Amino acid sequence: MTEPDVTMVRIGEAVELGRRGEREAARKLFSEVWEEIGVTGDPLHRCALAHWMADVQDEVEEELLWDLRALEAADLVTDERARQAGVAGSVSGFYPSLHLNLGDAYRRLGDLDRARDHLERGRAAVGALGDDGYGQMIRQGLDRLADRLRTA
Repeated sequence: MTEPDVTMVRIGEAVELGRRGEREAARKLFSEVWEEIGVTGDPLHRCALAHWMADVQDEVEEELLWDLRALEAADLVTDERARQAGVAGSVSGFYPSLHLNLGDAYRRLGDLDRARDHLERGRAAVGALGDDGYGQMIRQGLDRLADRLRTA
C-alpha cells in the first residue's frame, strides 16, 4: 500500500471547503499549497490545484489565470504520474474539462474567438472521456457553452 499524497490530500481539503461555500478559506489553503509546490513543482499537483483554485475565484480574470495554469501544467503530466495518483484514465481525459472551463471564462470576458477555440478543442478531446456521469456532465457543459456562444 502506498502512502497518501499529502499535497493531493490538502488540495482535496481545499476543494471541500469550496464545495461547502467557504471560498475564502479554500483560496487561503490553495494559496498555501501553491506557495509550497511553486510554479516548477509536480505538474499533477499544479494542474489539480489550479483547476480547483479557478472555481473559487470571484473575478473572471483570476479564474482565467488559474485555468490557464491548469492547462499549462496538464501538458507536463504523464499518464504514469496520473496513475500513481489514482487517476483512472489517461491525462487526455483532463483536457475536455480544462477547455470547457477556459472557453466559458473567455466567453464571459467577451473574447468569443478564444471561447470558440477552446470549445472546439474540448470537443476534439471528449473521446477520452468515459460514458459515465462525469463524461456526460462535461459533454453537456460543452453543449451549453456551444449554445451560449451561438446566441452571443
